[in-house]
Amino acid sequence: MLGTYEAFKQSIYDMTKIDLNSYKERQMKRRIEALITKHNINSYLDYVNKLKTDKSAYDEFINYITINVSEFFRNPEQWALLEKEVIPYLMDRFSKDLKIWSAACSTGDEPYSLVMLLSKFVPLNKIKIIATDIDKQVMDKAKAGFYNEKSLKGLPDDFLKKYFAKINDKTYQISDSVKSCVEFKQHDLLKDTYPTNCDLIVCRNVLIYFTDEAKNKIYSDFNKALKKDALLFVGSTEQIIQAQQIGFSNFKSFFYKKA
Repeated sequence: MLGTYEAFKQSIYDMTKIDLNSYKERQMKRRIEALITKHNINSYLDYVNKLKTDKSAYDEFINYITINVSEFFRNPEQWALLEKEVIPYLMDRFSKDLKIWSAACSTGDEPYSLVMLLSKFVPLNKIKIIATDIDKQVMDKAKAGFYNEKSLKGLPDDFLKKYFAKINDKTYQISDSVKSCVEFKQHDLLKDTYPTNCDLIVCRNVLIYFTDEAKNKIYSDFNKALKKDALLFVGSTEQIIQAQQIGFSNFKSFFYKKA
């Protein structure tokens, strides 16, 4: 393929401030080359030129490389643990007015799941979730709140009946009462300032795509963003290697406590 991947990464950084060096190269390169092939383009250089002049191609690229795969209550057994043990621990330790950050929130499935789960403990008007993602496009989808059946397959029936309106055979929209509990902000985990004094940070199935160096930086920054004894909730394929060196101890499976 004409043009070097190194030059391509620099061009993308200049355009978007997304640093592709922080992503695992083989996975990211494969995703990008699939996009290039889809557009019948033969070089990285020509693809960069297309991204500069074609907004739909640019939006597609951002959406594709930021890896937006999400669903409500993904890995239900972990959400059951969150309900039965984690939230009661947090409320006992920090009060019912929890500061929760859903990092790399994608299309909003995760922060909205958090709102619905918390509604079992406190009224909706007492819930506020900070939700961030690098991709403005997916956050726009999240704010609109339309979801297909596939995204909702893990959603408990009582939540579906209570908080969703059926738009057509395959599409549902989440209620404004749930949407109003979430504040969406664009945020880059590698370079932007983190929220502070969080009681719970949820960041799942995202860091698997980053290099070890980038992961360690993010986990360290998460640690600084948490209160003492507060928790980080990670994905089912993720674990923090040498967690103690970063300042975490194991709390439960997929939950780490700030030491």
